[in-house]
Parts: sequence; C-alpha cells; structure tokens
Amino acid sequence: MYSQPIPDKYYKLTQYELDERIALMKEELADRVVILGHHYQRDEVIQFADYRGDSFKLSQLAASRSGADYIVFCGVHFMAESADILSADHQKVSLPDLNAGCHMADMADLDLVEECWEQLTDVCGDSTIPITYMNSAADLKAFCGENEGAVCTSSNALAVMDWAFAKKDKLLFFPDEHLGRNTGVARGINLNEMILWNPSEDMGGNTEEAVERAKLILWQGNCPIHQLFTPKQIDRLRQEVPDVKILVHPECRYEVVQKSDLNGSTAFILKTIEEAPAGSKWAIGTEMHLVNRLAQEHPDKWITSIDPNMCLCTTMNRIDTPHLLWTLENLLDDEVVNQITVEPEIAHWAKVALGRMLEIV
Repeated sequence: MYSQPIPDKYYKLTQYELDERIALMKEELADRVVILGHHYQRDEVIQFADYRGDSFKLSQLAASRSGADYIVFCGVHFMAESADILSADHQKVSLPDLNAGCHMADMADLDLVEECWEQLTDVCGDSTIPITYMNSAADLKAFCGENEGAVCTSSNALAVMDWAFAKKDKLLFFPDEHLGRNTGVARGINLNEMILWNPSEDMGGNTEEAVERAKLILWQGNCPIHQLFTPKQIDRLRQEVPDVKILVHPECRYEVVQKSDLNGSTAFILKTIEEAPAGSKWAIGTEMHLVNRLAQEHPDKWITSIDPNMCLCTTMNRIDTPHLLWTLENLLDDEVVNQITVEPEIAHWAKVALGRMLEIV
C-alpha cells in the first residue's frame, strides 16, 4: 500500500512548534476529528489523543463518536482497518504513516490461511473452527466471519475459545501461537493436544495423524517484542529483587508466562498496577513505552521491564508528531492523507466475526 510522502518542512520544526501547531489544529477541528492513541504509542504523540486504549477498545470508542467526520488512528494498520469497519459510513479513517504495520499481523496472510484451511478440511472434514486474534488483517477477520469463526482479543481469548469448542472439535488459532498456547493451557488443554502449523511446509510440517489428534492448531506467528522475554530474565530478577512480582502479557512465550505471577491483557496490566499497593515492586513483560509510562504515573511503586534493554515497538514508533501535524493540517482543508478503507464485502464479513466476539463476551 502506497504511503503518501510527508513534506520535509514538518521535520524542520522544533518539538515546541509541532506541539503548539497540533494543539491549534485540534482546537480548530474541534468535534470534527477524534484522535486515538494506542498504549504503545510514543509519549509526544499520545498526549494529543482523545482516547487511549488497546486496538479494539479504541475502535469501539471511535464508533461511539459518530458525530466526528474524521478518525486519526495513532496505532498500526490493522487497528485503523478495524476502526474503518466499525465506524459510521460518513467517517474517514487516517493512519498518519501507512508504514506503521504489525509484524505479527503480517505473519499470516489470506492465501496461506486458505491453503491451511483446505488441508485441514481434507484431513478432518468439517470439524475445525477458525479464530483470529484482533492483531490481524481485515481479510482474515472476514475469513473467520465466513467460516463460522470469530475474532478474539487478549482479554477475551479464553471465552472465545470456550465458545468455539462448544461448536467444533478443533480450533485453528492465528496469527499468534503464544496467545493461543497460553490460552489453551489456561483452558486445560494439554500441550500434546496442540500442534504448530508452519505455513511454509506441507500440512504445516505435521503428519496427518498429528493433525487428526490435535484439538488446537496454532499458527506459527508471534509478536517480535513479547517473544524476546525469557525465563532467564525472570530468574535473574527474582534473585536481584526477591519480593518482585512478575506481570506479563500472554503474547509472551509459554515458559515466560508459566514463570510469571500474573499474566493478562494490556487492560489487565493497567488495572493490576493501578490497584497494587504503594511500595510494591513489579517487573512487567510488555512494550517499553507502556512500562515507562506506568512507572511515571505510579511513582509510589517500583516498576521496571523484565528486560530494561528491550527495544520499542518500531512500527508503532513510525507515527510521530510531524506525521500527526501533517495529517491534521490536511484535514482542516478536508483532505485525508493515508486514508484506510476496507472493501465492503470484506468489511461485512469482518464485522460478522467481530459481532460474534461481542456476543460471546
């Protein structure tokens, strides 16, 4: 997808000038625009967000602001797609930089998933139901909508999995193997009842017998940020800070989740820290922007990352204040840069899958 180039003049402005002009644009556009900021977004951008949240919460909030003409999503591509699917017909969604993608979402594409589905159907008949994580492209959400499946978030993955197994014997979960595995284990499924599907190999690298036995088929995909946390890091922390509590996102590896004290979605992590007693000590396994922000907002608690040298979400980081200002100044002239639009048929079936998820929770 072609990203419109930002004029160089925006990068010649000082941070003070950028902040001042963004604030002015927000004031002039008023209720015509709503700015959404994902929790992993950089601080200088998220300060201008009307709403902060995870991807699905933000899309819902955008849909609730039906009076706004424009939705500026300071997140990544799949999030802006969901906002376009759930928003009113007259609303236009902009992603300030189309290069803000998601490595996890890119690990599953429709052609490969359809090829997997054909092979599963050949072996297992009509016994499998597809579930896609929110962190996926709109056409994969639509695939689930067309094939009796649903979408899930990290908050409701367990409830969606329960719903799916009430309908079929097997579940194809994509694109994040770790969330699928951790949720399956939480549901009581044994690891030997799960198989990993490598889309570059025939039958995902499995025998037909293994596919027939499996209850949970996990797509080989992951979040490159959460994937980097290790059990050794947790062991080191517990030695150095004996009373530390380990809190991780379920996109982390199974071994990391098993060594943690608590695991849950971004919303769960936020709630846990907010409700934690003063003086408590926490090491958190999630994106660094969020960990740093929690440490700043809760100075009465000791908060660090499981890996203090962890890199930021580089794709989320592509949204910066020059791009935000450029986007807003164009909106003042009713020009939408880097507009995100989902084709009507894809949007229809994706909305079906999202709707099933909402009915489950």
